[in-house]
Amino acid sequence: MTERQREQFAALFPLYENWNAQINVISRKDMEHFYEHHVLHSLAIAKVIQFKPMCEVLDVGTGGGFPGVPLAIMFPESRFMLVDSIGKKIKVVSDVAEQLSLDNVKAQQTRAESVEGEFDFIVSRAVTTLGEFVPWVKGKVSKTQYHHLHNGILYLKGGDLTKELFPFRHKVRTWEVSDFFEEEYFETKKVIYLPL
Repeated sequence: MTERQREQFAALFPLYENWNAQINVISRKDMEHFYEHHVLHSLAIAKVIQFKPMCEVLDVGTGGGFPGVPLAIMFPESRFMLVDSIGKKIKVVSDVAEQLSLDNVKAQQTRAESVEGEFDFIVSRAVTTLGEFVPWVKGKVSKTQYHHLHNGILYLKGGDLTKELFPFRHKVRTWEVSDFFEEEYFETKKVIYLPL
């Protein structure tokens, strides 16, 4: 990481702490584990893929900006569109991106189905079941491939996913986040990849 990236990651906590005092973006008790539960968890995706320059990434249901904001810091030459249907969350994301000079982030209050354009990857963090999520984003994935993983969905989720992933079993691939990070929080967390 560059010095600038380190500074941006360090600046995240006070920014979110300040916003959290105004509107509840992250649960109060979760703020104690901000870097572990939000930033590091988001960066599990970076353990699976290195987004290339000019890669277009859509973060659906970004909430306060996860996993999109940490990934945008990590991959400054990739472009990130962060969407959420809740306006106050997008207000936070826009402010955080502005404060950190993240020129590679666009934030928009909209539903996934209404997003226009094509993206190389669609990322999200446990917004709904994969079966519900896929129809929202079908048709938004670019056909042009230039990563080692084919374009598709990178989804962060925890718990027993056997039933949920069953319909996608021939295409889906999973990684245990605990293979990347040793903290107890990650024991049941996974990165799910589904090419589209």
